[in-house]
Amino acid sequence: MKTITTEKEKTNINFRLDKNLKEELDILCDEIGITVTTAFTIFAKKFVRERRLPFTVDADPFYSQKNLERLKKSIEQLENKGGTIHEIAEVLDD
Repeated sequence: MKTITTEKEKTNINFRLDKNLKEELDILCDEIGITVTTAFTIFAKKFVRERRLPFTVDADPFYSQKNLERLKKSIEQLENKGGTIHEIAEVLDD
């Protein structure tokens, strides 16, 4: 009788990750009941199966060239002409 094994050979992957991001990842994985290894395995399997990232990667519009130029101009105006700096909560309340 021949024995069939379903255990696949495993390998290690080592990479560096921001400490705070890793801590948040650990917490989230724990909250949903999986390990970080399981989360990355899910990602890797879906990535290989679909041959694409399993999510979209969009640039944050806050960092667009147009917005960065506007922010720089606003900062220069404040530094050169003075002005009132408001807390964001004050602006939102208005």
